[in-house]
Amino acid sequence: MTSNNNDHIWRYADAYEYMERVRTGMPPAIICVACNGGIQGKESNGNLPEFADEIADSVSDAYQAGASMVHVHARDPEHITRPATTTDVWHDVNKKIRERCPDIIINNTTGGGPDMTMEERISCLDAQPEVASLNLTPDMSRFKIKARKAPLPDPRPEVLYDECLPFSYKQIKWFATEMQKRNIKPELETYHPGGAWVLNYLIDERLIDKPYWVQTVMGYQTSSWPTVDNVVHLLREVPEESLWLCSGIGPHQLPMTTLAAVLGGHLRVGLEDNVYFRRGEKAKSNAQLVERAARIINELNREVATPAQARDMLGLSKTPTQYA
Repeated sequence: MTSNNNDHIWRYADAYEYMERVRTGMPPAIICVACNGGIQGKESNGNLPEFADEIADSVSDAYQAGASMVHVHARDPEHITRPATTTDVWHDVNKKIRERCPDIIINNTTGGGPDMTMEERISCLDAQPEVASLNLTPDMSRFKIKARKAPLPDPRPEVLYDECLPFSYKQIKWFATEMQKRNIKPELETYHPGGAWVLNYLIDERLIDKPYWVQTVMGYQTSSWPTVDNVVHLLREVPEESLWLCSGIGPHQLPMTTLAAVLGGHLRVGLEDNVYFRRGEKAKSNAQLVERAARIINELNREVATPAQARDMLGLSKTPTQYA
């Protein structure tokens, strides 16, 4: 499904179009809450949700604060530090989110977490998300994960995470094909300019539909450095008729998403990407991060997009997916 209203689409890096939009008004800004992630947990911030009911409650508060989309990582309920690998677990999480958030856009990850097969990463698609993330490049990183101590479930010592998720053209095409079969819109995640090659390949293969939902991931290891000039450079590589979502990792979340608000893009905030509210102060909730994003959007004379407005901009069904 494609949107019939193109007033919200333009070339973000075009100075003339930008100045005209400042004069006439920017479109509503979509806030996507990345609520938990697939690697760190309560050992990093006790407010990060892990179990299905915790996730749904946290998302509900963020929804009330202005989030119109949730990017979610389901966890294995038997081993809560590990990602979910079966559709039934994903379905339970999606159902509980929908019960609390009647029209939020549900966006499941296919990035998953460590030590997953590609079949396990794609298991979320049969849980009927409306959007799913699609990495456009290999994902390589190296960092320490804090020790997880009892009484937290699944305690473990400090872990050195040193992995590369080897996404290839073949695997990305497979994921995009499976999403297209299920009418799931890909969230096209690019970490550096090389992602544009793959994005254009998917367009040539007719596996993705306009408007393209493109996320620039800034400040992740082996991604582009989180600077203004790098963001603008990436935006020059984004194909026409794209909607741009920006995320920033750790301390870069606030400046990168603020830049997106200034330039007319859309914002991803949440405890997956950043467990702090400000330097030395951990975030109390996903809602706290969404509330700040909404304040910034409003101060810049933009509206926070409702779920209905977000669905229209993205070309999604007006009727939210229901879970039996």
